[in-house]
Amino acid sequence: MRYQFPENFMWGGASSGPQSEGGSCEGRKAPNEWDYWFSINPERFYNNVGPSRTSDFYHKYKEYIKMMKEAGVKSYRTSIQWSRVILNREGEVNPEGIQFYHKVIDALREAGIEPMLCLHHFDLPYYWVEKGGFENRDIVEAYTHFASVCFQEFGKKVTYWTTFNEPIIIPETGYFYQRHYPAVCDAQRAVNVGYHIQLSSSCAVREFKRLGMPGKIGIVINLTPSYCENPQDEKDVQASKTVDLIFNRSFLDPSVLGVYPKELKELLDSENLTVPVKEGDLDIIRQNTVDYLGVNYYHPRRVKARVTPFEGPLMPDKYFEPYTFAGQKMNTSRGWEIYEPAVYDIAMNIKENYGNLPWYISENGMGIMDEEQFMDAEGMVQDDYRIEFIKGHLKYLHKAIEEGANCFGYHLWAPFDCWSWSNAYKNRYGLLRVDITDGCKITMKKSGKWFYTLSDTNGFDE
Repeated sequence: MRYQFPENFMWGGASSGPQSEGGSCEGRKAPNEWDYWFSINPERFYNNVGPSRTSDFYHKYKEYIKMMKEAGVKSYRTSIQWSRVILNREGEVNPEGIQFYHKVIDALREAGIEPMLCLHHFDLPYYWVEKGGFENRDIVEAYTHFASVCFQEFGKKVTYWTTFNEPIIIPETGYFYQRHYPAVCDAQRAVNVGYHIQLSSSCAVREFKRLGMPGKIGIVINLTPSYCENPQDEKDVQASKTVDLIFNRSFLDPSVLGVYPKELKELLDSENLTVPVKEGDLDIIRQNTVDYLGVNYYHPRRVKARVTPFEGPLMPDKYFEPYTFAGQKMNTSRGWEIYEPAVYDIAMNIKENYGNLPWYISENGMGIMDEEQFMDAEGMVQDDYRIEFIKGHLKYLHKAIEEGANCFGYHLWAPFDCWSWSNAYKNRYGLLRVDITDGCKITMKKSGKWFYTLSDTNGFDE
């Protein structure tokens, strides 16, 4: 069977500034939260590999872009590091940072690759971390200033903008599950952070419109469908709805519809959690919805009503327990379930409940440990597992598009191996292999050759 995608479908890849660039102390870049956290707790990072070099895109961007083109990447989303562009809390612009991103954008354009730029990918400048980060309302104005500088500098060259990547991850991992800095568990602080992020996003959209920018502005949200164990059990169904409310709709609804779900307010009220709303805020959110949506999808969430008492500080886990089942298909390297039909479910949800606004798969990928074991005699990684992973998800995306889903692209995480926060290079995701022990030498994987054909022919046969 032939799976042919619509004309002008955007095939590409995604990474981020802090996960690819390196050069963390070069070009007058200010430290960010990862630079700081690694400096005080290097043991929390896999093999003690920190953010200073990562994949060295800062020095090797021309080579990466050349190789990405050879792997069929026709559009590339990365992020502008706030700490590389703005030097301090006073908002002083760093000309060296601006020049770097101009060079990257120009090189992408020259290679025929559409640049798509994100303004925040978990990389808060340390000068704001030490003032409370997104707990501090003053950051909304500072973020809007940063966004405005980027729009005015790069807006004539960049059509697709994103305010935040996976905004829920910041309160989720930093203020509940302690996987990102500041690694605390405090529900009220998490609420404050989440609200100020949403307000910052909406203010950036407003600034984009005020400046009359010619492109489009969206947000990237990691939509993780929640499937309950027993659809006939009201408690299981409610657990699934609550989890969806917390992890998906808390940013999806205000970003796309301009309003928070009333059920979310009721949930917060029931836990005596207050949202730091000021007069005029909700009008800003209501009037400044996104033009398009990026959807990051890796795995589903399997939930059921709690059967064991919840103990400890307030966390989302109070409302659910995970479950497993026989025959679950797993990526054992990452510990994530592989469930391709969720792509179709996500697409139908957007179509039926969110106005079928334009959207694309902004991240989807498979991280594998010890990928060296799959190298052939010529040194090429024979990653057939990644090819099958992509095909499986694209089949369900194709089905959704055939049924009217307004999806305009598919981006793989990632076009090349990159640094994955505290996991560093534990799991490899790229179409291109990066040997961090050999000057970040870049080589093509089998999936890169396959992806070129996919992109070139706008589909695949099965």
